[in-house]
Amino acid sequence: MAEKNICSRQDTKKKKKEEIPDRVTLKKEIGLLSACTIIIGNIIGSGIFISPKGVLEHSGSVGLALVVWVLGGCIAALGSLCYAELGVTIPKSGGDYSYVTEIFGGLMGFLLLWSAVLIMYPTTLAVIALTFSSYVLQPVFPNCVPPYMATRMLSATCLLLLTWVNCSSVRMATRIQDVFTVGKLMALGLIIVVGLVQICNGNYEALTPQVAFSMERTPSVGQIALAFLQASFAFSGWNFLNYVTEEVVEPRRNLPRAIYISIPLVTFVYTLTNIAYFSSMSPEELLSSNAVAVTFGEKLLGMFSVIMPISVALSTFGGINGYLFTSSRLCFSGAREGHLPSLLAMIHYKNCTPIPALLVCCAATIVILCIGETHNLINYVSFINYLSYGVTIAGLLYHRWKKPNLYRPIKVNLLVPVCYLMFWALLLGFSLYSEPVVCGVGLVIMLTGVPVYFLGVHWKEKPKCIYNFIERATYVGQRLCFVVFPQFDPIEIAGPDTSPCFPSCIHIFFQTCILSCWIKRTRHL
Repeated sequence: MAEKNICSRQDTKKKKKEEIPDRVTLKKEIGLLSACTIIIGNIIGSGIFISPKGVLEHSGSVGLALVVWVLGGCIAALGSLCYAELGVTIPKSGGDYSYVTEIFGGLMGFLLLWSAVLIMYPTTLAVIALTFSSYVLQPVFPNCVPPYMATRMLSATCLLLLTWVNCSSVRMATRIQDVFTVGKLMALGLIIVVGLVQICNGNYEALTPQVAFSMERTPSVGQIALAFLQASFAFSGWNFLNYVTEEVVEPRRNLPRAIYISIPLVTFVYTLTNIAYFSSMSPEELLSSNAVAVTFGEKLLGMFSVIMPISVALSTFGGINGYLFTSSRLCFSGAREGHLPSLLAMIHYKNCTPIPALLVCCAATIVILCIGETHNLINYVSFINYLSYGVTIAGLLYHRWKKPNLYRPIKVNLLVPVCYLMFWALLLGFSLYSEPVVCGVGLVIMLTGVPVYFLGVHWKEKPKCIYNFIERATYVGQRLCFVVFPQFDPIEIAGPDTSPCFPSCIHIFFQTCILSCWIKRTRHL
């Protein structure tokens, strides 16, 4: 009997040892397939079901709208090639923020981080979540707009559920992304197939050149720029794999491959989806529709039209998961650089997930949901998006000039970033001219980060009471979430570029060890 008790104690100890990893760090669990689904899943969210109306409205004709969609994909492809070079040259998670911080310094990086955390990602997440709830509730309220509170409550429930999933397991989150990306591609595939059947049956009058390019009014260059901004919202997310570079298996090989596969596929799918829309709906019908895919389904699928709101709901559900996964890594990277509270740079000691960063992203999105209507913020978000893309790609050119001898596994032709920046300058210039208030608000949102940076980051000699409060809040957060600083290999912390920070890394390492011991002791008791 005593022997059995001893054996059972040993087994319990072994199980506890297995539960606690030897090294608390972000796991490399994103292979090529998951990398592709992260890009595709983040791009294909709510944009293709919202933006067609805005693109058509600003472009003024079906033909020009289709041209905008194709060129939008080409521009995203040029940008993604530049990001592939940056991603393998500066292999850090955090995307734009990490690259700009590395190249231009802390202030520029913080401004990108500030605008992203404050408005860009919470607003985009809120728009996708509201689209999800609107399409789910559409069959319940077929003859009217779903109630305000019902859409908000369902959106918040969806966000909380997916936040819990992302806090629990990286693998579970990536599997959800894989499954729902396949689901949303099948949904768009259904739209495309039905549209092609319509065209084969001779219903393509709106797509003939004479009709497609006829317009009652000639759009100004500024209006075309706004059409591109609307399309850019649908394509936003093409750079999101760069936010999780440190969790990609063999990033130097899989990061560029995933980009090369995903961007052309999404452009092809988007263009065919818009052609399918125009094969069955007149421009007037599309502009008057509040849910393009539902109107499409009602016209062509009859009793099976309920498939469309379900498909869109699945698409947006996967989009929320992808945005939560990647935007939390941005908060994590910002905190690791000292630009956000250090608690956000910690991960769960067993699941190795950035729980505090995920909770902050979820909370910020719920606040945006409670504020009210978010669809009007799409232009603000698109403007800030394009601004950050341009600054990052300008950083690529500056980095080449500053460090010409640095080894670059991928080195794109110089014409690629130059062409992107020329288009970027024209687009933002005409957008400023056409919608100065929208663009001005976007700039103001970004520039509010300047005083925050100098007070919160640059000012080192703060009163002791502030440091005591931060330390206490961090300690409470660690105990509530069971999180510690991730550990690094000696190679990662002893490189030539990180030598000035070596003492702080040692401090973090020892603090992590102490906290790990405390967690083990607490769990044992």
